[in-house]
Amino acid sequence: MSKERTIKTKSKPLTNGKSEAPKSKYAEMKTSEIRDLIDFISQSGLNEVNIETKELKLHVKREPDQKVMKSSPAPMMTMQAPPAVAQVVPAVAPRPEKPVHVKTTVEIKSPMIGTFYRSANPDSPPFISVGDKVSKGQTVCVIEAMKLFNEIESEVSGTVVKAMIENSSPVEYDQILFVVEPD
Repeated sequence: MSKERTIKTKSKPLTNGKSEAPKSKYAEMKTSEIRDLIDFISQSGLNEVNIETKELKLHVKREPDQKVMKSSPAPMMTMQAPPAVAQVVPAVAPRPEKPVHVKTTVEIKSPMIGTFYRSANPDSPPFISVGDKVSKGQTVCVIEAMKLFNEIESEVSGTVVKAMIENSSPVEYDQILFVVEPD
């Protein structure tokens, strides 16, 4: 909600009913008067002020959330000797000369909601374990959904780096099951 106030000044009427324009020495606002006006506006809480005379139109507007600072005369600038030698520190660390080999990993995610099993039945060994090599299309686990056991196959060949889910745990759609480092 913006507060707005318009102030219009009129010139003084003469005895014959006609008005006359103010003399030029009264038409000009002094710098101190402008500062006083700005200070008044900032203290009043107004966001916008229009002042109109025949010779002058003044429009002051500020953003409601901004703080208005009092103006002051500019400080006198003095010449100073340049500072002593400044130490320059690089903002970025230098790159190593040899390229660093970054190993990428691929995540095997659950395509459905259900219960995660690492083996086909409790007496069987797990399909895969951490450190095992896995090939594309190889079964990595089983997810039970609505009494159906769905085999989940790997979409990448590589080495299993991490198993993210415990046996017989519930899983959500798109939840990470295994992390594989591709060959």
